[in-house]
Amino acid sequence: MKAEKTETNEKNAGGRPTAFKQEYIDLAYKFCLLGATDEQLAEFFNVAKSTINLWKQKQPKFLDALKRGKVVADANVAQALYRRATGYSHPETHVSNYQGQITLTEITKHYPPDTGAACFWLKNRQPDKWRNKVDVSASVKLDKETLEMIENQFITKMAEAHERQKEVLKERGIATEE
Repeated sequence: MKAEKTETNEKNAGGRPTAFKQEYIDLAYKFCLLGATDEQLAEFFNVAKSTINLWKQKQPKFLDALKRGKVVADANVAQALYRRATGYSHPETHVSNYQGQITLTEITKHYPPDTGAACFWLKNRQPDKWRNKVDVSASVKLDKETLEMIENQFITKMAEAHERQKEVLKERGIATEE
């Protein structure tokens, strides 16, 4: 005699019941808007990251909520970075208080372009043109003669530095003449 299929059995035939709840869809979307990673989602829902991955496979609406939340969050940050890199202005109300009299003045606040934000943007958008790495293609011949020349220059420079150091110590009264 076969057991009748119930709604619960159809959704989760065999195995442990799912911890997934429909309200997780909206919560996941909102948490992703805050920049949450899958690891953070797992911690938030008190499950393993593999469970989050399983929910993404089994719950299309959950996966869609994660994607939408992450895209919106990334787009907002990209827009803010772009505005910071290029500079922007916005209206603002300036509040001042002179002898107990409060004055509200409408002004336009301006933020000039930020070079750090611009560099970050360009390095990510056009890495071949704006990277810090410099390709150097030069061959150096290190024969015995070249190495001896480098060693002699090093010894000379170190001796000069040692003499300067002794002079400074004498001037400051830290060392006496030998």
